[in-house]
Amino acid sequence: MDAITKEMVKLYKIKKIGLDFMGYKIDKDKNLSYHHLLIPSRNGGKRTIENGAILMQGQHRGESNSHDYLHLIERIDPEIFYFITSEMLDQNIKGHLDIENLKQIRDLLQYFEREHINDRGNKGKLLIKTNYLVRPKLDTF
Repeated sequence: MDAITKEMVKLYKIKKIGLDFMGYKIDKDKNLSYHHLLIPSRNGGKRTIENGAILMQGQHRGESNSHDYLHLIERIDPEIFYFITSEMLDQNIKGHLDIENLKQIRDLLQYFEREHINDRGNKGKLLIKTNYLVRPKLDTF
C-alpha cells in the first residue's frame, strides 16, 4: 500500500468502519486500492487525497472487488459511473464516509444490476460477478 492510500485509510477511518467508499466490506488491508475520482491516471491524474477514493481490489475468488466493478460500470453505463463517482467525491469533500452517500451508491448499484444482470462478455460469461453482489448491510456508524 502506497503512502497516499495509507494516509487516506487513516483519515477516512476505513479500517475502523470496515467499509470502502462504495460500501463494500474490507476483506484484507492489502486489497485496499486508490481510485482516481476527478482526473483519471490515464489523463495524468495525480494521486492526491482530493482526487481519490479507497476501494477494495480483491485478488482471489469471493473477495470484495468494488474497484474492478466500478470500472466495469464505467464501460457499460457511463452515466451510472458518474453518479457513483459524484457520491464518492461528496464523501471525499466531507472528509468522511457518509451513510447517506453509501445508501445512494447502493441504490445506483442495484439499478445498474437490474438493467445489466444478464449481460455477457465476448466469451459468454456474465459481466456482473457474484462477488460484486455481496455487500454488507448498511447501518449507521
